[in-house]
Amino acid sequence: MAEFEAAFNRTLQNEGGYVLHDIPEDRGGMTYAGIVRHYHEKWKGWDWIDRGQRDHIKLTPMVQEFYRKNFWDPIKGEAIDAQDIAESLYDFAVNAGVRTAVKLAQLVIEATPDGVVGPRTLEKLNAEESENFILRYALAKVTRYAAICNRNSSQKKFLLGWINRTLEGLT
Repeated sequence: MAEFEAAFNRTLQNEGGYVLHDIPEDRGGMTYAGIVRHYHEKWKGWDWIDRGQRDHIKLTPMVQEFYRKNFWDPIKGEAIDAQDIAESLYDFAVNAGVRTAVKLAQLVIEATPDGVVGPRTLEKLNAEESENFILRYALAKVTRYAAICNRNSSQKKFLLGWINRTLEGLT
């Protein structure tokens, strides 16, 4: 069974660590440790950040709990046998949203793309050979990123970062 801690640490590196970001033209806007304020305004960690206490001891467990509750648990990470498959799905869920990440994975494994990890999706994920799934999933992610940029040219400046993130997941 896959473990959250390893997946979390890898994804946190991809999200830039415990850093506050506010990049112009980033549709997500301000983020802390990859948590997008625009989408998660009620996250309690913003209280500490707004007070300028980004090093507060309570923030690290709050960030971990946020990621577990909002991304790991919905993809049923601990029920996925292969750590690398769980990490790839989890990392993309953080980057693109759970439903998008799961639907894309379901298309790769030829399951009904409903965006929910149910028993059939788990069965098919756990039957996959890791390397084969990771490669096919990476190609699907890059295709999605290209489509985003083709629809909205302001997002092209993020394409190389998205592709690099995907390629790093292949190692």
